[in-house]
Amino acid sequence: MGQTARVSAFVWIAAASLAAWLWLLLCQGFFWRTDVRLPPLGNPLAGDPPEWPSVCVVVPARDEAVVLSSSLPSLLAQDYPGRAEVFLVDDGSTDGTGELARELARRHGGLPLTVGSPGEPPAGWTGKLWAVRHGIALARARAPEYLLLTDADIAHAPDSLRALVAAARSGGFDVVSQMARLRVESLWERLVVPAFVYFFAQLYPFRRIGRPGTRTAAAAGGCVLLRADTAERARIPDAIRHAVIDDVALARAVKGGGGHIWLGLAEQVDSVRSYPRLHDLWRMVSRSAYAQLRHSLLLLAGTVAGLALVYLVPPVAVVVGLVAANPAAAVLGALAWLVMAGTYVPMLLYYRQPLWLAPLLPFTAFLYLLMTVDSAVQHHRGRGAAWKGRTYARPDAVPDEG
Repeated sequence: MGQTARVSAFVWIAAASLAAWLWLLLCQGFFWRTDVRLPPLGNPLAGDPPEWPSVCVVVPARDEAVVLSSSLPSLLAQDYPGRAEVFLVDDGSTDGTGELARELARRHGGLPLTVGSPGEPPAGWTGKLWAVRHGIALARARAPEYLLLTDADIAHAPDSLRALVAAARSGGFDVVSQMARLRVESLWERLVVPAFVYFFAQLYPFRRIGRPGTRTAAAAGGCVLLRADTAERARIPDAIRHAVIDDVALARAVKGGGGHIWLGLAEQVDSVRSYPRLHDLWRMVSRSAYAQLRHSLLLLAGTVAGLALVYLVPPVAVVVGLVAANPAAAVLGALAWLVMAGTYVPMLLYYRQPLWLAPLLPFTAFLYLLMTVDSAVQHHRGRGAAWKGRTYARPDAVPDEG
């Protein structure tokens, strides 16, 4: 009797998982679609502005000599009809990042490059945002209309800046951001990276972000084109100076002030950073996962339960149903698993990955669950949000400025 009750209860759990997947499929902003992209240049929707505005590119960089040779020349080589220049901010590097940047500019030419250094960040600032603040201050002397905030590991196609500005002008956007196509070569990158973008889109459906009147706001920190006057009104980056997940905080600050933002997948913006080992990917995710949950144990518990219900229950239901000869559990689990895998296929196609990876999404979700729990453990041990030799306090532990 007890065994029958347990199996019946699992049928209801499997049914709840299927219901959750049907809701995600139809009611979560069609997050699984990958067609939110910048219109190509020459398209009437992205028509050239009558006059190309000036742009300053700000690149915060800390110990990035390994990737800089693959990324910085692409910025210097931008084919942009208006005035543009690059400001690379060396954030206390010990590997010669600043010197390498100057050498690359001498060797490749192109857009003017200024290398600055802000010194160590004061209390309450993350290193990246302190560097961004310094770069924006240098750029303001040029009075640009737009700022392009881009990471040191991001390579841009020659017409990337033109496409960003054209989209911002034609769409009336204060922020245009692209989720750079991350590197996917090693086995672990194939398993984890497309899922990382998939989970991000599930949390922040791109279609909702670009829709005025919605509360959903996010950006991708590797490529953010921002109106300079919008940055000033929203007090960027001062207003978000302690944010570990700075791109989402920036988007919320702009949208909360009435700004219009857009986020989509990139066609001509690529990350050149490699994450060949699981350990590398684990650190990338776990350093900010608990911050995403606002350092709340209650939200952590809810997230773990939600991940288990949505991603782990379907394959477990199939196994339990087959072992216990309960076709209802097996069928419900298989249907939920099928919907899950189907929603993952467009992201795998975008990343040009084999479709046999789609049924493995529960395994990848389990890895993310463990990474999230590890992020909380490291935080409560005093080692949370650590990156490149710095550990950041939770925002409510940082004294506010008067």
